[in-house]
Amino acid sequence: MCKRCDWGTSNDLMIKYHDEEWGVPLHDDQKLFEFIILESFQAGLSWQIVLIKRENFRRAFDQFDPKIVARYDYKKIEELVQDKSIIRNRQKIAACINNAKRFLEVQNEFGSFDRYIWEFVDFKPIVNSFESIKELPAKTELSDQIAADLKKRGFKFVGSTVVYAHMQATGMVNDHLVYCHRYDEVKKDVNV
Repeated sequence: MCKRCDWGTSNDLMIKYHDEEWGVPLHDDQKLFEFIILESFQAGLSWQIVLIKRENFRRAFDQFDPKIVARYDYKKIEELVQDKSIIRNRQKIAACINNAKRFLEVQNEFGSFDRYIWEFVDFKPIVNSFESIKELPAKTELSDQIAADLKKRGFKFVGSTVVYAHMQATGMVNDHLVYCHRYDEVKKDVNV
């Protein structure tokens, strides 16, 4: 039986997410946008709630295509607010539409969102060496810096804690605990 991070053992959904996605360097713009949306909805809630509703979010938000989400209008917002299969927070829904527009602006400026966001870590994951879940930070100076830059660009619901969760999820940082079977696997996958 493999050892994994304590948070990733509660049920099959969390195990699958921990073992297959969390901490793996992600460079696909549409998937990066998906995580921005999901992380902003997760603020104040548990990640497990978001994972349970993830497929519903994909359906409701047109597979997280930022070009489509950026064109959502008042009617679409009302439709989403009524959709019981997702988290129905009007402010977060409006923020997602705004963030889709800002995301497209970043793509236009940098060629891709991937190039923009990964530049903050010099295009190489930060590898931490935490031994306990208690050591995992909720935010860092770097996530403060990224959050400030995103806010300057007009993004909403992207505070430092949300940004750090995004960095963990998309592999910008490897925060698998050192005893976790994924810690070395993720490092090997990116030749760190």
